[in-house]
Amino acid sequence: MKKIIVAIALLLPLQAVAEHMDVIQFELKEGCSFGEYMEIVADFNKWGEDYGYETKIAVPLQNENLVSMYWLGTSANAAAFGKAWDAWRDAQSDANSTPAKLQARFSECEDNITRHGYDIY
Repeated sequence: MKKIIVAIALLLPLQAVAEHMDVIQFELKEGCSFGEYMEIVADFNKWGEDYGYETKIAVPLQNENLVSMYWLGTSANAAAFGKAWDAWRDAQSDANSTPAKLQARFSECEDNITRHGYDIY
């Protein structure tokens, strides 16, 4: 019992430092190249710097589905992700905002399939 309590006590501080990972499974639309998509991602990452959000794209080499790719976005924690999400969502009502322009480019280039959020330890 003592060992279990000590193990739990050692794990508790990790919860306070958990990163957040935003994972989106997507496929590129016909006519959109991977290079074009990565240009949009680079522009998104410039916007995300102010919110501590950064993404990388995972391209499957070994998977039952070799068509889908994965957006792997990371933030310091779920609260930081929430602030970035709020800013992104709220800016969509202004067609001239950077997030709305980026969303339009993403929409022309990709079809999202699933989205998941994770705490990363």
